[in-house]
Amino acid sequence: MAPGYKWAFTARFRSEAYGWRASALATKRLKEAVTEIQKAAKPDPLAAGGGVVMLMERIWPALQHVDSSSGALGNAVNRTLEALIPLLIAAPAERKTREQWMERLYQALVEDGVNYLSPVEGRWGDICVFADLASEWANRIFPLLRQTWASGERGAWVIGATLCLSCLVEAERFSELQDVLSFLPYRFWHYEKFLAEALLRQGRTDDAIAYAEECGEDPYAEGEITRFCERALLEAGRREEAYQRYGLWAATGTTYLAIFRNTAKRYPERDPRQILLDLINARGSKGKWFAAAKSAGHLDVALECARKGTTDPATLVRAARDFVETAPEFAAQVALLAIKFLLDGRGYEPRPLDIGSAHRHLMAAADRLRATEWAMRETLELLANPSPTEVSIMRDELVASFQDAQRQLRRSAEDPQ
Repeated sequence: MAPGYKWAFTARFRSEAYGWRASALATKRLKEAVTEIQKAAKPDPLAAGGGVVMLMERIWPALQHVDSSSGALGNAVNRTLEALIPLLIAAPAERKTREQWMERLYQALVEDGVNYLSPVEGRWGDICVFADLASEWANRIFPLLRQTWASGERGAWVIGATLCLSCLVEAERFSELQDVLSFLPYRFWHYEKFLAEALLRQGRTDDAIAYAEECGEDPYAEGEITRFCERALLEAGRREEAYQRYGLWAATGTTYLAIFRNTAKRYPERDPRQILLDLINARGSKGKWFAAAKSAGHLDVALECARKGTTDPATLVRAARDFVETAPEFAAQVALLAIKFLLDGRGYEPRPLDIGSAHRHLMAAADRLRATEWAMRETLELLANPSPTEVSIMRDELVASFQDAQRQLRRSAEDPQ
């Protein structure tokens, strides 16, 4: 890539480019910028590194007026940095270029009004690449940091605190790291994780884990501490111990399926079905694992989860629809459960149309199984034995669907063709 390459994202990340309600648009532009830089990194990783620095410089100036109270924009920025920091570290920059990049990033860090660049600060030592450069940055912050923390002044804060701690780790100045952290008046994983990492790098796996677990008093860091301890054991080759002690609680995700896939990916040597069962047993809320088990192809587990009674009926109706042809026995059982739950008024804003759909999927699956008589008997039994919480409008819709099914069966009997 030629020097002075013109990045398209720079035009979209001018100072004050976004207004108060532009969170969605800014998130979209961040994704586009990541894609552009990642594409450039393949032929020219050095230019991509420069592009990463340029974007990081522009994040706060461009986004400073956007309403970030929902946390959506902050999450988008974090995802952006998570994707780009590895490219910045991997960029084959000479030391002089790397020095210039770090100076520019530090200025951006100082001017950052809401700490968008905190992930960059926490990886500062890694981004320096050169151990002596990391040591120089530690020297710039360390005296003030030690003096401030040693004073015992409550609420004292130093810009670049995690920057300094990160650099002390990369420069292997472990005794100074331990010294400055000794002045902390409380357990705070955000800082103490660097000492845990230092212990790990010295081959003191058990000491690192014990120290991390002592920091468990910080309620906001529980997940991160669990993931650190799991990583420590995995790096030590103690995979079974890692799985049993931390692996089932380490995964994160927006859905139970994402949690399952994340865990299975880290432990490819284990049976995925057993991992799913272990996750359900460890984390509880069995009914909420239905979609994860279904999507992972473990239909027997999914059915057990559905029988727990806490899966939303609408989810069961969709599953019945989707599996009528490929797994009709599963579809029939799930549809029947959906009918039972809807009759009882369960679910988030249940609709009468849902119970009609569930019954049609039940009959379609039963037809493929040559079990229509069974499906009709099951429906009649539900209608003949109403529960104390039965919803009349749901019952009426089921009766109508049942009568439709009866008519269709009579027509089929009269005209077998």
